[in-house]
Amino acid sequence: MNNAAIVAPQRAWGKGRLVAKSRDGRTAIAELYQEGCAKIRLPKTFDASLEAVLINSSGGITGGDRMAWAFEAGEGTTLTLTTQACEKIYKASAGTADISTRILVAGGSRVDWLPQETILFDRASLARSLEVELAGDATFLAVEAVLLGRKAMGEVVQAGLFRDRWRVTSGGRLLHAENLTLANDIAALAGRSAVLGGAAAFATLLYVGTDCEAMLPRLRGTLGGYASAGVSHSQVAGRDKLVARIVATDGFALRKILVPVISHLRNDASVPKVWTI
Repeated sequence: MNNAAIVAPQRAWGKGRLVAKSRDGRTAIAELYQEGCAKIRLPKTFDASLEAVLINSSGGITGGDRMAWAFEAGEGTTLTLTTQACEKIYKASAGTADISTRILVAGGSRVDWLPQETILFDRASLARSLEVELAGDATFLAVEAVLLGRKAMGEVVQAGLFRDRWRVTSGGRLLHAENLTLANDIAALAGRSAVLGGAAAFATLLYVGTDCEAMLPRLRGTLGGYASAGVSHSQVAGRDKLVARIVATDGFALRKILVPVISHLRNDASVPKVWTI
C-alpha cells in the first residue's frame, strides 16, 4: 500500500495593476505592479494615449488558476487595455479558474477594454468578472469575445463551465449588469436557437459615452447585414450606452465583424497592433 501524501497540482497565479496619469498633455504611468504570471507591457505609441498589453506567462488557464487585474485611468487620460494573444482555457482536472478585472475611470478619461478572444476547450471551467466604475463624463468601451473551441482545428466543446459577470457603475449608480452561464452540456445548450443556434463564436460589446446617438446609425449599418448581430441604445443612470451582441460561426467570421465595429467606436482608430500579429 502506497502511503505517499497526495500533493495538489501546482496552479498558476498572477496579479497586475496599472494606474495612468496625465503629464504634459500625454497619458503616462503613475503606478505599475506585476506579480506571478501576470505581466504588463507598454509598447511605444505615437499619440497622447497609453496602451497596455496584458500577458499570462503561464501560457493558458486551467482549473484552480487565479488571475487578478486592476486598472485606473486618472483624470484626462486615455488608456487602451488588450492582451498579447487569445486566452486559452484548458480542460480542468479539478477546480474552477478565476479571472477578475477591476477598472476605475476618472473624469474626462477614456478606457478601451479590448482583450483578444477567450478560447474555451472541452471541459474547461472558468468564472470571470469585470467590475468598472466610471466618472460622470468618462468614456468606456468593452469587448469580450468567446470561442467554443477552434473550428479550424476540429475542436468541439461538449461540456464544461463558463460564468461571466459584468457590473458597470457610473457615479455610484448601476449602469450595466449581466450574468452569463454556460454549464454542463454546453453543446446542447449552444445548439438551441435562442442561445447560439449551433454557432461557436460570440461577443458582447458595451460603449458608454456622450456620442452614442452619433455612433448609432453607422453601427447599425455595419451590423445590419448580419442576421445574428444587433445593437441597442438606452439611457441608464443618466448615461447613454450602446450594447451590441454578435454571434458567428467561428472566430474568423467573428473578427471580420468585430474589427470595423471596434474601429468605429474608437473614432476610426485601428484595433491594437497585437490583434493583427
